[in-house]
Amino acid sequence: MRQRSRGRVTLAAVAAMCAVAALPGPAWADGETAAYTFDPGAEAVGGAVVNTDAKALKAGSVYRSSIKAGEKLYYRLNLDATTNAYVSAVAVPKSGGKVAYGDGITVSVRDSSDLQCSSEDARFESAEYPRPIAAYAYRVVEKDSSTCQGPGTYNVLVERESKATSGPEDWELELRYATEPELADDAAMPTEAPEDWPSASPAPPTPATDNRRQGGSGYYDATSLETGEWKDEITPGQTRFYRVPVDWGQQIFATAGLGNSTASDEYVSGALAMALDNPAQGHVGDASPMAYSGKPASVSLDPVPPVAYRNRFAASSSVSAVRFAGWYYLSVTLSPEVAEAYGDKPFPLTLTVKVEGKAEGSPYAGDAGIFAVTDKDKDLAKSGKSGPQAAESESDTMKLVGAAGIGAGAVLVLALGVWTLLARRRATAVTTDGGQPPYGGPPQAW
Repeated sequence: MRQRSRGRVTLAAVAAMCAVAALPGPAWADGETAAYTFDPGAEAVGGAVVNTDAKALKAGSVYRSSIKAGEKLYYRLNLDATTNAYVSAVAVPKSGGKVAYGDGITVSVRDSSDLQCSSEDARFESAEYPRPIAAYAYRVVEKDSSTCQGPGTYNVLVERESKATSGPEDWELELRYATEPELADDAAMPTEAPEDWPSASPAPPTPATDNRRQGGSGYYDATSLETGEWKDEITPGQTRFYRVPVDWGQQIFATAGLGNSTASDEYVSGALAMALDNPAQGHVGDASPMAYSGKPASVSLDPVPPVAYRNRFAASSSVSAVRFAGWYYLSVTLSPEVAEAYGDKPFPLTLTVKVEGKAEGSPYAGDAGIFAVTDKDKDLAKSGKSGPQAAESESDTMKLVGAAGIGAGAVLVLALGVWTLLARRRATAVTTDGGQPPYGGPPQAW
């Protein structure tokens, strides 16, 4: 009896272990968000005020830093003569802080002689309230250029401009350094930007049956979306992040709208801001900030051309930025001033996304990394999962499979143990009675 009891306890323990392994990890409650979610894998790096003291950045890495008002900080790149390098900076002012018209950052890449390879700025202009803003700069190899073409040390310079009336707090920075794959056939690529493209707004997509998607709080945990009409909520002062896979030859359109309010009809200018960034988190464009007076209102991004390598040769930064395939990021911010007139409860937010055009082949040789749209990306967009959620699901699945394997192995061992015990008991009975096993098996030889 005691032996049989121990077998039952062991089975119960295995079942409990399997159940624990199958439990989901911690989840955020609906509507619970952070001001900005930094990539947890980001490495801390301090910017240098003197370029010769700058720390080197590694390709494919993410970093966290900070910058004071009026400060100019250097970071270093070690480049060869063939690689296109992109460095983005996301500036995150303190929540509840104050910014003024024209405040912002400028990011540039410079060679060892301080010649500028490229630069981009991100500023608070038509919507003057704190929110994450992003800009990028790059060194690209061009046949007909003599600037920034050789191998060696290059500098990334991040400059912050803030008015005297702005908040004095440091801004946090999230830096990303990505390199572009080599072309499969450099000679076959066009070197002129497109002159025109479809600009008419497409027919609205059919809303999905399950169309609720909670946006992320940063580029790291941006919620994946595909073509469709998506429902969310947003509170005053909050920024929601989403990402959409846009392949070569495809064109993205997006509209954000607020539902009506029964609390007030007070007019708030610049109530809702929306921005679009490319896979390297370079800025593509902003929608004109939307005013709100308690009635349904919406705002749309200006049309951008289909994704094409040749777009980089355009003079317009909004066209030039649509230069590679991958995840395109949408961010939507509701002004904190809305709370003064309407309260701080969440507002119903609708995000309408449309990706038009047939996907074309990649111009790169080999793996394109972040500059591609994979089947997995499409699945994530369909499910509405963020990158971290997908990784957690994969981890939970592996844990469950592992636990199931352990459980099955334990059951097998227990079954063999029970079989051996019964066999020994029968052997004892045979030895005692001098006969053969009652089940008609082979002669006893244990």
